[in-house]
Order: sequence, then structure tokens, then C-alpha cells
Amino acid sequence: MSRKVNCVLLKREAEGLSYVPYPGELGQRIYNEVSKEAWTRWVQHQTMLINEYRLSPIEPKARKFLVTEMEKFFFGEGSQKPGEFVPPSE
Repeated sequence: MSRKVNCVLLKREAEGLSYVPYPGELGQRIYNEVSKEAWTRWVQHQTMLINEYRLSPIEPKARKFLVTEMEKFFFGEGSQKPGEFVPPSE
């Protein structure tokens, strides 16, 4: 049986995550309020940020930036795509 959450991103009830995806208080909040679908959207957005800004996730400054963007993505005004971002054509 899957766990349901009222997803803050989708604004509806949806299947919840099966694990806490990030350590600490932020991770617990995401577990409680973010759906699997919304988490997948974040992972895709995060990958785009890493690629476009050429971030190295092992660098503390890059990790801090990604955590800030994750908080904005789920609980703030939203994380924006870089101005020069061009989505890949299909």
C-alpha cells in the first residue's frame, strides 16, 4: 500500500515518497509534503541546474545553491531556469 501526501507542488493528494530523500529537517518536510511525482520533477530540474551552471555537487558552494533552489522549488516562489536555458529538441 502506498503512502499518500497532500503535495505542496501538485496541490493535490498523490503518492508519497517511500524514504526521506534528504537529511535533517528539510528532508523530513519533503517526505511529509512532497509526492513522488513532484520529487521526480525536482530531480530533473536539479539535473538541468547542474548542467547549465556546470556545478560540481561535491563542492560545498554548489550544494548550498542546490539546497536553496530545492527549498524555493517546493516551498517558495519556485526555482527558475537559467535565462540562457534552451530545452533540448525532440
